[in-house]
Amino acid sequence: MSATSSIEAFVEETSFGNWFLRTATWKVHVLRRALNDLQGLMPAGQRPERILDVGCGFGHSFAELSKRFHPRLIVGMDPDPGLHKRAQAEAQACPSPVELHADNASCMAWPDGHFDMVFCHQTFHHIVAQKEAMAEFFRVLKPGGTLLFAESTRKYIHSLPIRLLFRHPMDVQRTAPEYIAMIREAGFDLPDARISTPYLWWSRPDIGFLEWIGRPVPTEREETLVNAVAVKPGQA
Repeated sequence: MSATSSIEAFVEETSFGNWFLRTATWKVHVLRRALNDLQGLMPAGQRPERILDVGCGFGHSFAELSKRFHPRLIVGMDPDPGLHKRAQAEAQACPSPVELHADNASCMAWPDGHFDMVFCHQTFHHIVAQKEAMAEFFRVLKPGGTLLFAESTRKYIHSLPIRLLFRHPMDVQRTAPEYIAMIREAGFDLPDARISTPYLWWSRPDIGFLEWIGRPVPTEREETLVNAVAVKPGQA
């Protein structure tokens, strides 16, 4: 795919980034840890039948979503025209049915209220039209539906190692408070109790070295990650 689509939807990853997305580090320390955190923040009794996985990439989240939520359908969405080639194997191996759709998060083809859950993990910082995408998340969710949002913040995306190894639209990156404000401004219910800002080793400038040698994790810092469980008001 070109750097962005014709409607400036998404900035594609580098070759290194695409390699990293297939590593155990990504699957265990990034994806699984985010889902563990998000699941702990969710309101009780959530049983999503249809889950939209935005920016599903290689589909590594399919099995995790299936195991945790047992949905009737997972829709893996990504703007990359090579989506079916990249994610087909994971879709076929998933215990839950999976459909793959190449689409633009800021202008989706789905009707209003089509999904019970939107999962957006480490994808939003690739999206150019972020406010439009958040409005679309709100639109395609049913009343009472849940957004699971896990993102790296501007502090992390603008760091030198990430600039060198990965590719992102740098002028749209946001801080944790700015992402939280965007979610709330879109209409979601997002109390502080459903927000987490983990400071995981891979998101730090020293990649966890100082903690490894016994230095305490700083309590005064600009957050590098934000996880949030937001709910669309109303009842299905």
